[in-house]
Amino acid sequence: MISNQVLQNTLEGLKEISRTEFCVIDTDGKMLASTFSDFDVQTVDIQAFVESQADSQVVRGYQYFKVCDDYQLEYILVAHGEDEDTYMIGKLAAFQIQNLIVAYKERFDKDSFIKNLLLDNLLLVDIYNRAKKLHIDADVRRVVLILELNQEKDHSSVESVKSLFSGKPRDFITAVDEKSIIIVKELEDGEGYEEMDRLAGMVLDTLGLMEENGVHMAYGTIVNELKEVSRSYKEARMALDVGKIFFGEKKVIAYSSLGIGRLIYQLPIPLCKMFIREIFGNKSPDDFDEETLITIDKFFENSLNVSETSRQLYIHRNTLVYRLDKLQKSTGLDLRVFEDAITFKIALMVVKYMKYMETLEY
Repeated sequence: MISNQVLQNTLEGLKEISRTEFCVIDTDGKMLASTFSDFDVQTVDIQAFVESQADSQVVRGYQYFKVCDDYQLEYILVAHGEDEDTYMIGKLAAFQIQNLIVAYKERFDKDSFIKNLLLDNLLLVDIYNRAKKLHIDADVRRVVLILELNQEKDHSSVESVKSLFSGKPRDFITAVDEKSIIIVKELEDGEGYEEMDRLAGMVLDTLGLMEENGVHMAYGTIVNELKEVSRSYKEARMALDVGKIFFGEKKVIAYSSLGIGRLIYQLPIPLCKMFIREIFGNKSPDDFDEETLITIDKFFENSLNVSETSRQLYIHRNTLVYRLDKLQKSTGLDLRVFEDAITFKIALMVVKYMKYMETLEY
């Protein structure tokens, strides 16, 4: 259904061109939009016109026109005047509003189709049949991007994103929950993940969201067929969750860059707890003092390089070695040994994942 504001803007534009006053009324006689300052709707006249077989009619100095949607009467358009010029202008105005109905209906149908496609609510045969009817290409490269806001989105935030892609009619902007805006992007030849990184950054920058806490943008892998769009959406959704656990400082997260975090995210919690018990016994990384945790993070950051880590921590090399020896006695893992370092790193990531899952339960 066309909004009353769109109808009002349309009538005002038509009035400016034709210098004719218009109003649009629904079939119950309720005025939806008008350029008249003092037009009084006569419910009896409206009812008589609705029940008549005529497409247009002159009533008390006004031209009445029926505006239909698939032969179903939707609106009554009223134009001030009863001469031939008013009739012609009124017919053009009715035609314009009818085209608006078709355009909005198609937009709604496309939005509904894309939502069902993302959520895997369509059979394979339905995907291609409906795509053909809606003139959506099935065999082009696409990727799904998700913008997650830190509060419930409002109409203006969705419209702001749509305005960024207004020159791209083959891209779709929609939403399936309260906090996320979804972009189904059709790629040009030569566009890849680098361009998607830049695009995501541009969206955040343009909307002024780059510095806002709790705002992230993620995207899935590039797919070649319409039926695979739902997979790209699921990947983008996973990238948002995994990114918040392991890459909280990053604003833009690509599914292809999640690494081992993607595997950990899919582990059952009981298995995670068993693994942590095997590594740390009854202890937890939370039990380590801040100095030890900073040392561990910096050591991993510098790819297990003792000299560079001690330099960046402003401590003597022997002090760092002492801390690593102390950690080895406590956990049985020597971070200078690659295999032990990998085990320890995975264990820290598993603990982060378990903490995140605990917050979701409350």
